[in-house]
Amino acid sequence: MSGGSLGIRSGSYGSLEKQQQQLQNNGVSLIQSARKPTKTLKEKDRFFLWIFKFAGRKKVGMLCLFTISAAVFIWVLYVGKDEDSQEGNSVHNISVNGNMSIGVSPSLIAGANIKGFTTISVLPPPPPSYFLGYTLPSGHPCNTFTLPPPPADKKRTGPRPCPVCYLPVDEAIALMPKFPSPSPVLKNLAFIYEETLSRDGEFGGSDFGGYPTLRQRNESFDIRESMSVHCGFVRGTKPGRNTGFDMDEDDLLEMEQCHGVVVASAIFGNFDEINEPTNISDYSKETVCFLMFVDEETEKYLRISGRLGTRKKIGLWRIIVAHNLPYTDPRRTGKIPKLLLHRMVPNAHYSIWLDGKLELVVDPYQILERFLWRKNATFAISKHYRRFDVFVEAEANKAAGKYENASIDFQIEFYKNEGLTPYTEAKLPLISDVPEGCVIVREHVPISDLFTCLWFNEVDRFTSRDQISFSTVRDKLLSRVDFHFLMFLDCERRNFVVQKYHRDILERLVAPVAIALSPPPPLETLPEKVARRGPGRRGRDRRPGSRRHRKVVAGGRDINMEANYTVLFV
Repeated sequence: MSGGSLGIRSGSYGSLEKQQQQLQNNGVSLIQSARKPTKTLKEKDRFFLWIFKFAGRKKVGMLCLFTISAAVFIWVLYVGKDEDSQEGNSVHNISVNGNMSIGVSPSLIAGANIKGFTTISVLPPPPPSYFLGYTLPSGHPCNTFTLPPPPADKKRTGPRPCPVCYLPVDEAIALMPKFPSPSPVLKNLAFIYEETLSRDGEFGGSDFGGYPTLRQRNESFDIRESMSVHCGFVRGTKPGRNTGFDMDEDDLLEMEQCHGVVVASAIFGNFDEINEPTNISDYSKETVCFLMFVDEETEKYLRISGRLGTRKKIGLWRIIVAHNLPYTDPRRTGKIPKLLLHRMVPNAHYSIWLDGKLELVVDPYQILERFLWRKNATFAISKHYRRFDVFVEAEANKAAGKYENASIDFQIEFYKNEGLTPYTEAKLPLISDVPEGCVIVREHVPISDLFTCLWFNEVDRFTSRDQISFSTVRDKLLSRVDFHFLMFLDCERRNFVVQKYHRDILERLVAPVAIALSPPPPLETLPEKVARRGPGRRGRDRRPGSRRHRKVVAGGRDINMEANYTVLFV
C-alpha cells in the first residue's frame, strides 16, 4: 500500500472535528451527516420504550402481529375487490371436441400487492389433458345408420364390402383430437436394449427380438405405471441403425418428421404389386406420411421396371428399403413394420397399417374418425370374415400349409395350458377371437404400443401366424386394464380397401394362352349338316365342380363392383 492510503485510512478513526477542519481547508463543503438522530426520532424511541416498560416483549410482539394482519386483511378485502371484479379469479375451461381439460391456470398465482410486497401461492402443476370422445349432433344421419340386409343372391356367398357412414373429409379433419387418449395405468413405456444378447430364454426368440424368458414374458402382462419390455430392435439404441431391419439415414430422418398420421405398408420377397392409394384429399397428401417398406429384392424389381427413381417415391408412397433382414421368411419380416411401427415413427400420433395386397380407397382422416375417434378407441381391427375361434383358425392354417403343423400344435397346446378356450358368446361384446389382421388402425399411446409389442413377441417366439396369438395377448391385457379396443366387421374393412391378388396369381392371370390353330379341312370332306349340340346340363344334372366362378381382375377401381365377386385368394 502507498503511504497516502495508509494515512487516509488511519485518519478515519480520528476525531470528527479534525476531519471537518481538514476538508474545509481543502475547499470541500460539508453536508450534515444523516446519521445524527433528530429530535423526532428520539421522541419515538421514548414512546416505544414507554410501551415496553408497561408490557412484556411477547405481548408487544403479538400486538404488532395482530395490527399487521388486520391491515393486510382490510387491504385485500376492500382494495383488492375492484381488481378481482375486473380480472376475475375463475379458471377458464377448454372443451374441444369432448376433450377433458382442467383449464388454463398457472402453477404460480399472484396475490395482493401490499406496500410493494407480493404474496404468491404455489400450486401443483395441472394434470395432462386427454381426449374422451364425442357424440355427433342430434339428428346426424350416422347416428341412425344401420347395415342393410345381406344380398338375396345365395349363389354369391363370399366376403364383400358393406356400406359405412363416413363424415366428409373436412368434417373429419375438424374433429381430430387436440389431446391424446388416456392410457390406463401405463404412462411410461421403455424398450429393452441388450448390448450383449442373453439367450436364457426357454425356447423361441431371435437376435432381433431378443430371448425373453417365460418369467419376463409373464411380467410383461403385469401392467404398471412404468414398464420396460422387449419390443424388437434389441441390439441398438435406435431402431434401424445396426439393429437388423436397417434403414438408410435419410429414411430414418424422413420418418422422424412424421408428427401426425402415418399410412404404412410393406412388400418383401417381391410378393405383391404396389397399389397406389386413391380418393385421397389434398390435405392428406400434404400432412399424411405414406410409407412403403420393401427389401432389396423388391427394390431391384421396382428399379428394373422403371417405377422407382432417385426420389424414392412411387405416387404417394415413400419407398423405404430395409437391409440386413433378421428373418428369412418374408411373412415374419412383414410383422416388423406391421406391429412395431411406433418404434420407427416415434413422433406419429395415429397410424393405419395395410398389407401389401391392399389398395386404400378412402381418405385416412375419414377412417380414423369412423373407427377411432367416434368410437373413443385406441386400437381397431376387423374380425375374420368366416372364422372366429382360434382352434378352428389353427386347423385352417394347417390344412392350407401356412406353417409347420407341429409348430402350430405346440403353440395351441401352450395357450391351452394358460387357459385358452374355444370362443363362446360369454366373451361378448368381443365378437371374435380371430382377426383379419391385414388392416390395423390405432393411436400411438403407451397401452396400444404395449399391445403390439407383446403381440410381436408372441410372433417372434412361436409361429408367424399372428391370428393365432392375437386373442391371447388381447385377453391378458383386457383382464388387467380397460383397454379401449374395437373389433369391427370385415365387410366394413372391405369398404375402404380393395383386395388384390398376389403377384404370382396376377402373372398367371395375364399370361397369354397359346392356342394351336389347325388348317381347315378340305371342302369335300365337310359334312352336309352340322349336328346341333344338345341342351346343356342344368340343375342336378350338372357335373360336380362344373360351377363357374367369376374372379376379381386386378386394377378394378369400383368399390361397389367387388360386392358381386367372391375373393378367392386371401
